[in-house]
Amino acid sequence: MVLHRIFRAVIMGPPGSGKGTVSGRITKTFGLKHISSGDILRANINAKTELGLLMKSSIDQGQLVPDDIMCRLILSDLRAMSPSSWLLDGFPRTAFQAEALDDAFGVDTVINLNVPFHTIKQRLTSRWTHLPSGRVYNIDFNPPKVLGLDDVTGEPLVQRGDDTPETVTRRLKAYETQTEPVLEYYSPVSKRRFIGYSATWWKERKTRGSNDNPKTDSINQMLVSYFGFVEELSKAASRILLRVRCHLQDELHHYSL
Repeated sequence: MVLHRIFRAVIMGPPGSGKGTVSGRITKTFGLKHISSGDILRANINAKTELGLLMKSSIDQGQLVPDDIMCRLILSDLRAMSPSSWLLDGFPRTAFQAEALDDAFGVDTVINLNVPFHTIKQRLTSRWTHLPSGRVYNIDFNPPKVLGLDDVTGEPLVQRGDDTPETVTRRLKAYETQTEPVLEYYSPVSKRRFIGYSATWWKERKTRGSNDNPKTDSINQMLVSYFGFVEELSKAASRILLRVRCHLQDELHHYSL
């Protein structure tokens, strides 16, 4: 599906919710540029830019990167790009950042992956990461082509030390506390349009042929339906908050985002 106008979206979700997987499918299907705040942060830290050094100082002290630094970094990168459609992953993380993004760009859509925390805990114990790029794999539902090796570089994958159950619980709680004001900012209370999708989008269709991929097909069907609807609404400058509600653990196990 080709979008016939500049389309800008934000994708949100807790660690392990599948943002990377969903983002990849969205950008491939609809021709959007995937912009990861984590990639921008790593590039600036590695290049030892002024903002990169300021961020590293905060991180080394165990502090959150200040809002003003995050906004300067991400927004300057977005402004430097030629006008294009994009999907922004990892920003905004606070209401201040959300407002700054609104002031700088017209964001059409916010996609929130509302995956139950108990499901995320199960996922993260099976997660392996390519540290230089940030690419993430999961042995259960998104395995690498060769076990233990990154698909792109062939370099070894590692399991992060912060993927223990105790650490994951703390991270999810911190995410919930930090992100709640952002969701409130994008909520219908702020006169945003609200659309909800249930986990039935990921139900397996038993009648499909053995060579078909019901997971990919079902998710793409949801996205085609959603973005087709968004294009019509966005002509009137509507903002949509899409919450993908995943309630059934068995569905999530087989059709994880």
